[in-house]
Amino acid sequence: MKKSIRNIAVVAGAASAAFALAISPASAVASTVWTVSPNPASITAVNSGNIVLSVNGIAMTCTKSNGAGTGASTTGNPATVGKINSIAFGASGAPCTSVLGPVTTVPTTPWTIVAQDYTASTGVTKGYVGNVNAKVTVGACVFRVKGKASGTYTNSTGALAVNSVAGELTVVESTGCGAAVPVGAKPTFKGTYLFKVGTAIPTIVGSNP
Repeated sequence: MKKSIRNIAVVAGAASAAFALAISPASAVASTVWTVSPNPASITAVNSGNIVLSVNGIAMTCTKSNGAGTGASTTGNPATVGKINSIAFGASGAPCTSVLGPVTTVPTTPWTIVAQDYTASTGVTKGYVGNVNAKVTVGACVFRVKGKASGTYTNSTGALAVNSVAGELTVVESTGCGAAVPVGAKPTFKGTYLFKVGTAIPTIVGSNP
């Protein structure tokens, strides 16, 4: 009996140690210092290539898009290193289009630029555009999209490349869209914006002191 109790104690102790090892990495959140230069930054952005919102195989394409926002150094992980205070899709003479007709998008801002990981060798920050909220009208179809969109920012080019995956964005309202764009649909948002502060390219650098 003593041997059995001793064996149980050993097993229980090993299980407790394994459990502690398993939960420690998940519970430990490293504080990351994010340095935005210049700080604070007043940023303008224009698209490079098409900006595309796709829902259930229907591509809504904009050849013109621009925005403005701010950037600032901060700490934390994830951390909000910037805000998109205004963003426009389409322009006079260059409306956004789809197989269903012209597309009009009215964003509700600010959207956030959130940093999660930085690779010093490439100068690339991984993260996402958060707090995405936009009303989209295509003919009689009107729907609202909310969520986030994964992306990367490259210091050498000033390129914010947005490349969301299914599930990050959700259609939360839909009127007159039928089965084409139902509530609960999972759109994707893809496109690249080039950031500038005046004529300079802003940079984002992450470190773990």
